[in-house]
Amino acid sequence: MSNEPIPDTLQTLDAGGKTYHFHSLPKAAEALGDIGRLPKTLKTLLENQLRFADDESVAREDMQALVDWQQEARSTREIGYRPARVLMQDFTGVPGVVDLASMRAAVAKLGEDPERINPLSPVDLVIDHSVMVDKFGNPAAFKDNVAIEMERNHERYEFLRWGQQAFDNFRVVPPGTGICHQVNLEYLGKTVWTKEEDGKTFAYPDTLVGTDSHTTMINGLGVLGWGVGGIEAEAAMLGQPVSMLIPEVVGFKLTGKLKEGITATDLVLTVTQMLRKRGVVGKFVEFYGDGLDDLPLADRATIANMAPEYGATCGFFPVDDETLNYLRLTGRDDDQVSLVEAYSKAQGLWRETGDEPIFTDTLALDMGEVEASLAGPKRPQDRVALKDMKTTFETLLGDGDNKASEEDQGKWQSEGGQTAVGVENSYEHPTSQDVDLDGKSFRLDPGAVVIAAITSCTNTSNPSVMMAAGLLARNALAKGLKTQPWVKTSLAPGSKVVTDYLAAGGVDDDLDALGFNLVGYGCTTCIGNSGPLADPIEKAINDGDMTVASVLSGNRNFEGRVHPLVKTNWLASPPLVVAYALAGNVRTDLSTEPLGTGSDGQPVYLSDIWPSQAEIAKAVEQVKTEMYRKEYAEVFDGDDVWKSIDVPQSEVYEWSDASTYIQHPPFFEGMGRTPDAIEDVKDARMLAMLGDSVTTDHISPAGSIKPDSPAGRYLQERGVKPVDFNSYGSRRGNHEVMMRGTFANVRIQNEMLDGVVGGETRHVPSGKQMAIYDAAMQYQQEGTPLVVIAGKEYGTGSSRDWAAKGTRLLGVRAVLAESYERIHRSNLIGMGVVPLQFPEGESRKTLGLTGDETVSIEGLSELSPGGRVKVTIASDKGEKKLDALCRIDTANELEYYRHGGILHYVLRKMIGSA
Repeated sequence: MSNEPIPDTLQTLDAGGKTYHFHSLPKAAEALGDIGRLPKTLKTLLENQLRFADDESVAREDMQALVDWQQEARSTREIGYRPARVLMQDFTGVPGVVDLASMRAAVAKLGEDPERINPLSPVDLVIDHSVMVDKFGNPAAFKDNVAIEMERNHERYEFLRWGQQAFDNFRVVPPGTGICHQVNLEYLGKTVWTKEEDGKTFAYPDTLVGTDSHTTMINGLGVLGWGVGGIEAEAAMLGQPVSMLIPEVVGFKLTGKLKEGITATDLVLTVTQMLRKRGVVGKFVEFYGDGLDDLPLADRATIANMAPEYGATCGFFPVDDETLNYLRLTGRDDDQVSLVEAYSKAQGLWRETGDEPIFTDTLALDMGEVEASLAGPKRPQDRVALKDMKTTFETLLGDGDNKASEEDQGKWQSEGGQTAVGVENSYEHPTSQDVDLDGKSFRLDPGAVVIAAITSCTNTSNPSVMMAAGLLARNALAKGLKTQPWVKTSLAPGSKVVTDYLAAGGVDDDLDALGFNLVGYGCTTCIGNSGPLADPIEKAINDGDMTVASVLSGNRNFEGRVHPLVKTNWLASPPLVVAYALAGNVRTDLSTEPLGTGSDGQPVYLSDIWPSQAEIAKAVEQVKTEMYRKEYAEVFDGDDVWKSIDVPQSEVYEWSDASTYIQHPPFFEGMGRTPDAIEDVKDARMLAMLGDSVTTDHISPAGSIKPDSPAGRYLQERGVKPVDFNSYGSRRGNHEVMMRGTFANVRIQNEMLDGVVGGETRHVPSGKQMAIYDAAMQYQQEGTPLVVIAGKEYGTGSSRDWAAKGTRLLGVRAVLAESYERIHRSNLIGMGVVPLQFPEGESRKTLGLTGDETVSIEGLSELSPGGRVKVTIASDKGEKKLDALCRIDTANELEYYRHGGILHYVLRKMIGSA
């Protein structure tokens, strides 16, 4: 520790007629050095260090390192960061509450008071991931889908209602309300947080971590927040700091304005492509430049939302007049707005014209150069200009003159890691099929848009693109256009405010007329809750081995995510979603070819029905503050069905063996007050050998449950019919289902098997092919430890705690990969699985691994952050020894690993034995 004292920075400010205490950054600069050009994100981290400085968990050196960051624009210093609050959605939130309940049970078993286990930071859980598009295209769809959701998820919702009354500092936003990120943006977020303590009101930046990677959407409101694994979030809400290295910060300069006809979605897809190409994984991105003067907050939030897609930890927009305008619009009170302005200006967090902070790296975009775009077929960073969509898709198919070159096939099929069928011609030779559906006969062709969904937090938070979709629908109807009969259409807004302003603008009926009826307030299609396609459509796709498409206004399009039968998925703005529903096929060039024939017999082009910026701006004027105040007045109450759920009254949850949704997880079984010694790994077998960019969507149980899968068999053995399976996400509170679904994605490719796609592996030494879960259980019976071998960017994608939990429960002791993305690496450590990295230049390919080898790991009891361990890979051909890099990067992570996981460490700490 430094001999220099921690600077006294406590000051007061007045705002809205009230006095606030705060830790002054200008005052800190007097002791630590000038911070005038420190990025706003790092100023926020510095304030956090000042507020929690205790010379133990936060030392003066931590603050000094943030100030000195300006010298090299990077740092190797580890700090402990304590966010103000935690945000959860129900897919990741349910297992979080299950773990809290399990911790209470473990504490009670150790003879301690279970009420010691409570969130210490405010936690909001928004139920938004459970509604599915079962019904669509009719006025009753919303009501019917909510009824089905409540019936399907009764056990889960009963459990969450128990948690709401059992735990302090824990609120639940009921189903049918909105998407967590949009509710956060429109209501929960404050930009400046306050807390009463010792008779004083303290003001500090609103910061958070969330159990969904798109928590970054709130960055658009000047709130620093990002996604973490559910495991890390639980630790944060239990008072543990988020351990992090002071990040590199990439500055993204925006200038100019969007051209006529270009949307915020086009902008965000361009920004995503640019940043992913530059390489910002694990870095902060901070937007600056005078282009922000005219960039609406909803557009900023759209860009911030996509931070996981460009790979950054966050995508931050500083506080300015536009922030205040949005806070007023959305019904925040005048005193709060006054505080945000006064505090941000006093702290140097306000964006001034001409600001040029020091950044690690910079890139710039003139928004006037952005063109109409989509992204796909399977990665959000693969932007395709609208004018190139037809040729891009036909290149994928390998049709005629557009036969894909070896280079093109490498781009589309190998770059993303997991291909549709794992072979070079995965999109080739489809066959058109004749279909009869609802009294209509038509021919379904390759490229058919079978799903068109206005969905996801990304775009439904943005009135300009939502109104544009409604106006385009109105113009299309006026021309006599109709949605094609094979398209499954849906509208799933992020909050009830959206339907209010669509109605006020008079475009709700137009969207309804084209089949875009309200289906629910939730993520729906973007997270795989697209629901079933009509039986004749599914049959045609299967019979013709057809490559069809979805077009959605979401942020994720990984393979197997939207729907298992839809190989290509395209992200687009809401008006383009409507346009493709009219055209019916992504092989229609919307830039030059007609969408269809109008009622006057003339061709109708996209340009004929696209609304002008002036029309959109006029429609957006219908968005009123009263709408936000009305919809959020009783946001935590829920409807009569929610209120009528019977809630068990108990401190410790009463687990039911009969439940197929909520089960007592085995993580704390046999846990003592002190951790056991870590044993080395000897003669482990490979559970799977995977390629590059394997996502947590591939690893984690997600989407629908197949009847013949291990999870499907488990449910059927317990009397659950396939029609009642629900999704993996909805059953995240049952470890028995989730561990059976780990590595079970229909598109995952295990290189231990030639040309086989899906959750299969080869048991060694028997050589039998079987489900990964079945093999793991057989290895467990044989007493054989397991490892997973992988390529680059292992764990790309959403923050999914079950990707790590399932890995651990399958008996995997270590993962050996070429590189990792941030959240999954951290989550593996949080579950007691050690992430190891191949030495530079080495990989499964250079070593010629087949999966028949054994893997031994020495030195696990003597680990140090960023140290090396000895890995011996043996086969009948001999041994290969590696000095693998241990990707336990910080001292805190090492402490978690030694305890067997972060929750074990926290639990022991809370009862005083750690």
